[in-house]
Amino acid sequence: QVQLQESGPGLVKPSQTFSLTCTVSGGSITTNYYYWSWIRQPPGKGLEWMGAITSSGNTYYSPSLKSRTSISRDTSKNQFTLQLNSVTPEDTAVYYCARDEVRSSLGTYDSWGQGTQVTVSS
Repeated sequence: QVQLQESGPGLVKPSQTFSLTCTVSGGSITTNYYYWSWIRQPPGKGLEWMGAITSSGNTYYSPSLKSRTSISRDTSKNQFTLQLNSVTPEDTAVYYCARDEVRSSLGTYDSWGQGTQVTVSS
């Protein structure tokens, strides 16, 4: 069974950049038919899709976050990363990585990481 695990800083200062890494085990991020996604949930709000990287390395981003977001991968480590620039307290959220089984439909997440809290505060 595929497992995903997020890692990164828990506390970030406003205006800074942070990166989160999702380590995947039990499956390869280069396996076809999957997108590897980043999703976040601010406190008291719903899930927000941020972007994804495909099995071939193509990236897609939420229009609202595209200017500040970059997703990349390291296939040798079976990891993909999220970079978010110029953060504000509005970026405080639990951040999840997840696998999207896109053949079923876009947004069909069959595996999730446990989530990691990122707090943006001075």
